[in-house]
Amino acid sequence: MGENQSHKTPVKARLATRPLSIGQIVKHARRNVLEIIPEVATQQLMLSGKTVKRWHMVMDPSGLRRILRDCPENYPKSETAKNIVRPAIGNSLFIAESQDWLRQRRAAAGAFSSRSIRELAPVMAAATQQLVGRIRSAAPAELDMCEEFTVATFEVISNVTFADGVGMDRELVHQAINAYLAGAARASLLDIIGAPTWIPRMRRFMTESSVRDMKRIAAKVIETRKNMPTNDGQDLHSLLAKGVDPKTGLPMSDTELRDNLLTFIVAGHETTALALSWSLYLLAFDQNAQAAVRSEIKSVLNGTMPAAQDIAKLSFLRQVILEAMRLYPPAALLLRTAKAPDEIGGREVRPNDTMLLPIYALHRNICHWDQPDHFVPSRFAPPQAANSPAYLPFGAGPRACIGSGFAMQEVIIMLAMLIAEFHFELIPGCAPNPVMILTLRPEGGVQLRVKPAK
Repeated sequence: MGENQSHKTPVKARLATRPLSIGQIVKHARRNVLEIIPEVATQQLMLSGKTVKRWHMVMDPSGLRRILRDCPENYPKSETAKNIVRPAIGNSLFIAESQDWLRQRRAAAGAFSSRSIRELAPVMAAATQQLVGRIRSAAPAELDMCEEFTVATFEVISNVTFADGVGMDRELVHQAINAYLAGAARASLLDIIGAPTWIPRMRRFMTESSVRDMKRIAAKVIETRKNMPTNDGQDLHSLLAKGVDPKTGLPMSDTELRDNLLTFIVAGHETTALALSWSLYLLAFDQNAQAAVRSEIKSVLNGTMPAAQDIAKLSFLRQVILEAMRLYPPAALLLRTAKAPDEIGGREVRPNDTMLLPIYALHRNICHWDQPDHFVPSRFAPPQAANSPAYLPFGAGPRACIGSGFAMQEVIIMLAMLIAEFHFELIPGCAPNPVMILTLRPEGGVQLRVKPAK
């Protein structure tokens, strides 16, 4: 921690300090889902209660392991979570269950192998070079770096998904994604009380045209490429289209291919942009950490573009990113539903009980972390620290994020190139507010003063 910030902690969300009524839960959930998490969840291992439905909030690593790793078939994703994203991404990996999910996961595995990810490093560096150019032309300036990262990560995921851009209206897809996330991602009273899925949610109904645009464009590109004389590319579409489940020999259907590509486009730029934004906010918050990162980058890269083989050498930068995802995990709350009777943390779990896994509270729980609200990158200096059962920025178990390696490589490359070129400072009175709708976003953006690095 830098001396100039030793008496401060970075921004944090306001958690609930008293029990909430169903009306208050709906009000807070629509504004910021984190506000329905009791503050005591950062001090205890498990909480239980009933708000229309029975629920259990689990911060105990053994309970989390049972839900996510040992018995995931008994704890499928909740219908509440699925209902929010199903209209846009169909029965993709994020939604599918059981054998349907397993078949798609095995077919997609090759696209996210270590080798495939390493080969994408030049694409990530090229998009970052465009971002560097935009900032260089503006600096010194005050910029919303969250907005800048959202544009840059969409460029990366677009190039990675459809390298040749055949038939891809990127601007329309980007607008459609933003419209959908803004309009459909907020929880409704119908979700919270567990109303049947066939009852329409008005906000999601109002975003149907955005969803149709996304699906139509993706389907058109898939069909166009299928009919091309050769399709030997190494982009994400080509890798998924060629992928087969080694157990059944079955590829993804066109619909599954479309829905998974949309899943990766939506998640691949949204969550990565957030990891970048929060990491850069923390480096502006702690100037000593920023100086240490810049020194490491200069030593490793010596003015060159970062390549895949440089990633492992940027160890302190990696620690900063891991700590940023501890303090601000993009997926800050996971929901599961119990299918059969069980016992977790000595408490009875009944069928249809809601299991809340508050990753935000887990990552700040005093039972697991020393000075949990402080920015301390060195806590991840031991390589095994990122494997702590109390650290789940990408989830855990068989349904852990398939794109975690992709995201980490992209974040390291982008930050390395930016910190080498620029110096970032906080703007007084412009601190971001951690707000979770679907993901944990910096409300108000990450407003930073940017100037060339010395």
